[in-house]
Amino acid sequence: MNIYVCVKRVPDTESKIRIDHASNTIVGEGLNYVLSPYDEIAVEEALRLREAHGGKVVVMSVGPDETAVILKKCLAMGADEAVLIKDIQPETYDGFRTAKIISQALSTKFSDYSLLLFGRFSFGTDNGQVQSMVAEMQGLPQVNTVTKLVVEGNRGTAHREIEGATEKVTFPLPAVISAQKGLNEPRYETLRGIMMAKRKQIPVLELEEIGLNQDDLQSKISVVKLESPPPRAAGTVITEDPETAARKIVEYLRHEAKVI
Repeated sequence: MNIYVCVKRVPDTESKIRIDHASNTIVGEGLNYVLSPYDEIAVEEALRLREAHGGKVVVMSVGPDETAVILKKCLAMGADEAVLIKDIQPETYDGFRTAKIISQALSTKFSDYSLLLFGRFSFGTDNGQVQSMVAEMQGLPQVNTVTKLVVEGNRGTAHREIEGATEKVTFPLPAVISAQKGLNEPRYETLRGIMMAKRKQIPVLELEEIGLNQDDLQSKISVVKLESPPPRAAGTVITEDPETAARKIVEYLRHEAKVI
């Protein structure tokens, strides 16, 4: 059973984001990049499936050379192989572009998969589009935001949370699955895994090697404006006696917050 996991490097959520307003892009200099947390859950699920059914786990990412760092992390977690599809284009917020690159790579180089795993969305753009587009391009069944996954033979069963219930979906393999929080708890890399990952070479594929060029990947989305959220207003401290404080809180909730 060969499982491919598509992962992405994203800015650490604790990083201070700066915006280049001239180009409407995020300033990458000084940012700490990490493996997108939902993708980490997808990698863990792939490792558990391999441990149960055999086969191999291959992690794949689209991006610049620096993306190799998160692929090394996936190898340290236990993935068998990793591949980087090099794309020097800065973040375009265009899921179609990324999906087309992944789908083309799968069709030309990696057609031996039984299951494709993604995170439900990346913490960078929060679009949650790529997995569905890849499924459509590959003509595969898909289940998104999965919280439980069971594979038996050439069929799978996935559970996903919907409003007020849990939905159970059965599907044939190969298929596309996106991981939701609660599917598992990702493991930590071991020292042995880290040392082995350092020695592994990560193949780098140029777009031309999978039959694409920049003209094939013209973005369908343009960013009009990029700005930071407004700063939070300072809180109000009430220091009066309990009776007065309670009265002020009620007045605030009724007249300003308008929740009562």
